[in-house]
Amino acid sequence: MAALRQSAVSLQSNLPYASRSLRPLPSLNLSFSATIPSLKLPSSVRSRGGPRMSATVASSYASALADLAQSNNTLDTTIVDVEKVEKVFSDPDVLNFFASPIIDTEKKRQVLDEIVKSYALQPHVANFINILVDSQRIDTIIDIIKEFETVYNNLTNTELAVVSSVIKLQPDHLAQIAKQVQKLSGAKNVRIKNVIDPSLVAGFTIRYGNSGSKLIDMSIKTQLQEIASQLDLGDIQLAL
Repeated sequence: MAALRQSAVSLQSNLPYASRSLRPLPSLNLSFSATIPSLKLPSSVRSRGGPRMSATVASSYASALADLAQSNNTLDTTIVDVEKVEKVFSDPDVLNFFASPIIDTEKKRQVLDEIVKSYALQPHVANFINILVDSQRIDTIIDIIKEFETVYNNLTNTELAVVSSVIKLQPDHLAQIAKQVQKLSGAKNVRIKNVIDPSLVAGFTIRYGNSGSKLIDMSIKTQLQEIASQLDLGDIQLAL
């Protein structure tokens, strides 16, 4: 798995605000192995209904994890772990490995043990992933993560803002964006996700609100399109 890289970018805003950001995740070391106890889920969640998980079942898994985190008073640290897990399983090679029916379950457990160790996941999060492996639901883990984030945001009055940029933004710049989104949305808390989109050329976009319905576009790509439209250059391909 390629290591995550973090690049610097300059913004004009200099608002004095700080927020938590995840550090780059470490590389996996296949020499580690550990035993992780099972986490119990309701029987209605454990039942299978086909090759793809329905939104209802994904929501049930997410709610079960959120309930456990609440009971352990670890909701805030669990969302951090969930963000780590999302980064790990967003790698197609990792997801395909765990979803493959021809790879021995014990081998999957060994690699999962190493992921747990490398990324310092809490035991209940590790247990949860083990259940998905055992029940052959691991291929839907990204759907479950999205549902969990929705549950977390509702429970904590948190606004999710997805910031798209050409390169990774620095934590202080993301903190400035978070503060502005908080003012605009009135939310108690703001979580920032920084995703890479090379097509923007430069600058960034911010999506927040219900299902990302609100957009703040500060990208060079949009500015170039507006200039082309004003100059009646819509049929001309810009060399970006």
